[in-house]
Amino acid sequence: MTKIKILEKSRNFDGYQLVCSHTSKVNSCEMKFSIYLPDSKKKLPVLYFLSGLTCTEQNFIQKSGAQKYASKYKIIVVGPDTSPRGANVPNHPDSFIGQGASFYLNATTKKWKKNYQMYDYLIHELTETINKNFNVKQNNQGIMGHSMGGLGALVCGIKNKKKFKSLSALAPICSPSQSNFSINAFNKYLGTNKKIWESYDPCKLFKKNTFPSKILIDQGLKDAFINDLYFQDFIKICKTNYQKINFRLRKNHDHGYYFISSFIEDHILHHSNILK
Repeated sequence: MTKIKILEKSRNFDGYQLVCSHTSKVNSCEMKFSIYLPDSKKKLPVLYFLSGLTCTEQNFIQKSGAQKYASKYKIIVVGPDTSPRGANVPNHPDSFIGQGASFYLNATTKKWKKNYQMYDYLIHELTETINKNFNVKQNNQGIMGHSMGGLGALVCGIKNKKKFKSLSALAPICSPSQSNFSINAFNKYLGTNKKIWESYDPCKLFKKNTFPSKILIDQGLKDAFINDLYFQDFIKICKTNYQKINFRLRKNHDHGYYFISSFIEDHILHHSNILK
């Protein structure tokens, strides 16, 4: 069993909010994750939340208000850090590259590939760690995320339909191959092979695949980064490919945590209904 350290433990609603760390063999460093555990003697479904650029495991648990609804609907919520960290982990002066900006992919270039294997970390190592250390229903897992994390959730969900039964996103980067958020990072992490880029691009992946259950996505119409999200392209692809989706455009909402906290109950309920 993977050993974990409990760094923080706080009573919150009818449950406990924990922050833990463990040694990641995949990323060759110490990784942190948050986990909210509603009071229950029974095994519960688990929902993974992937945060956006420059965040840590702390942003979501401090700002989203998710614990109240995780407790209400009896669902465990796990939030990994957004990237590997540490003195020996590569970084970059551009805040959209390096620590805090992993894009949840497996880097292939020389500088980054030792530590930046976040896709394998999420899909294999973290889920296994959660399954072995906590009282979760291993066959009832969902994934969601925001911005860069929304991109990660869409990619992880569509590529792992047997692992994740439910999927949602808030203001996701739908086409990282085109977005100013991600082009520089993809060049650094993956090099110039655009075929590899496509394996982490929702617009490319959903042209060929569909997710079994309906996807929930919320997008604010006053999002300052709206032109870099390419959600219109994603909507068209889903319609063409008959992907079941509830894509909601939200007037007067921006890209940040006021937006997330406004709709987090809807997303947790969406997952809870599918994962029961």
